[in-house]
Amino acid sequence: MKVKENTYNVSLSANEKIALISNLHTMLAAGIPILETIDSLLEDSKGTQKKLLQTMRQDLGQGQHMYVTFAKFPKIFDKVTISIIKSAEESGTLDTSLNDLRINIKKEIEFNDKIQSALIYPAFIFVVFIVVMVVILVVVIPKISSVFSQLNVTLPLPTKILIFLSNALLTYTVPIVTIVIILAATIFYFFKKNRTFFVRMLTSLPLVSTLTQQIDLTRFTRSLYLLLSAGIPITVALELTQNVVIKKNVANAIKHAKNYVYGGKKLSEGFRDSSKVIPPIMIKIIEAGERSGSLDKSMLDVSEFLDYQVSSSLKTLTALIEPIMVVGVGILVGGMMMAIIAPIYQMIGQIGTAN
Repeated sequence: MKVKENTYNVSLSANEKIALISNLHTMLAAGIPILETIDSLLEDSKGTQKKLLQTMRQDLGQGQHMYVTFAKFPKIFDKVTISIIKSAEESGTLDTSLNDLRINIKKEIEFNDKIQSALIYPAFIFVVFIVVMVVILVVVIPKISSVFSQLNVTLPLPTKILIFLSNALLTYTVPIVTIVIILAATIFYFFKKNRTFFVRMLTSLPLVSTLTQQIDLTRFTRSLYLLLSAGIPITVALELTQNVVIKKNVANAIKHAKNYVYGGKKLSEGFRDSSKVIPPIMIKIIEAGERSGSLDKSMLDVSEFLDYQVSSSLKTLTALIEPIMVVGVGILVGGMMMAIIAPIYQMIGQIGTAN
């Protein structure tokens, strides 16, 4: 598929994207001509959506197809979506494919919401810990350290470390804040430049690895269903879906299966060699779909089953992370408080001994 060189580095939110696709589907399904549809949508559009519709209006006016416009906005429409639109325009089923894309985007939003919801609690606990630690270092430690210095008490190492950190934070506030900002900006910059590396490093963690693999397989099967339903050949569909996954072992399993299909063999046979990555039930459902000639429907069934598995895994992971984080934060905060209280008990002991 040839992509125009003049692309636009802009993006739409998921809600804006689903609204655009829904409006296009509704008006085209009602029999409204495509140019009239775009003119109608342009009346209420603004920002990136307006730019996209204007570009589409211009391209269609020059005899181009909708997929050509979509290809100019790579941050909004991925290769899977562009291929589906291209196939739909060629086969005259654009309204049906737009509806399938609308449903898929909606499922993807719900899917991402599940993942984000599972991360909210750990992130909240981490932020609370940072706030508590800063308050202790800035408010509590300076008052306690002044008392200790007046009484000339021998302090344990943890208390000395806390006092040192507190003094450094209060004395060099601007340099420390500047360093933190620069460090955060540097990490963000390298994350943007090497996103794949950081994501793969994160997804290699023990608890996260299995969940990420399930998420990859869910997105793969859902994308493959859409592509096959749009009439795209399975070899091309597998080539495109290879790019929607994160984990390298899943991508390799798809690549291996694609090579099998190129060799005239069945998709299920290619996946059977990757049984450590591809669940046996997924292989059986695909095999049944190949026998009945309804592979696209089988991929839909697999994606729904894997979606349920991801939901269960997220609940389990969240149930494990919550107590671990609470205990971890409790130990750290408790350790800081003990570092403050220990010298006080030491002073009381000394006073009792003196009396």
